[in-house]
Amino acid sequence: MKILALADEESEYYYDFYTPGKLDEFDLILSCGDLHKSYLEFFVTMARCPLLYVRGNHDDSFGESPPEGCECVEDRIFVYNGVRILGLGGSFRYRDGDNMYTEWQMDARVRRLWLQLLKYRGFDILLTHAPARHINDFDTLTHRGFERFRKLLERYRPRYFIHGHIHRTYGMRIPRLSRFGDTTVINAFEHYAFDY
Repeated sequence: MKILALADEESEYYYDFYTPGKLDEFDLILSCGDLHKSYLEFFVTMARCPLLYVRGNHDDSFGESPPEGCECVEDRIFVYNGVRILGLGGSFRYRDGDNMYTEWQMDARVRRLWLQLLKYRGFDILLTHAPARHINDFDTLTHRGFERFRKLLERYRPRYFIHGHIHRTYGMRIPRLSRFGDTTVINAFEHYAFDY
């Protein structure tokens, strides 16, 4: 399965320089948040596959006006072609906002998933906006990752952890790909295509 991951900034390659058929190779599109509603609707219209998303810290309007044709996978496990995808959007709380959480709040969100985690026997892809603590995050509140995500990776050992929020334009040493145990970690900033 060919997957396109998106996050944080619009991709000139797929959006500004779109040509018919450019998205045909993809079987699934995953959005890690902080992308405009119209941008996501463009992808789900032009591609011949579903678009699943979680909300970023700047996506407060999605609660009342979500992107049409797209599937929000917040706080649930969504199964597509046998692949179990767990969605947990938002960032570490650094101000008021609908999609910002303290570590305790994120922990509570995950605890409420216990029945789904049991039913599906874990998950294959962890789809988030924020990174995990000490896995490509920063020490500042605005870009701190969640310790709870590390615990999920340690316990369930998914094949992929896909996140956004850490823009690769912030510095040259921000990795696109890294490993945490058995899990490939992908920073989906702008766009990243991979085979599952």
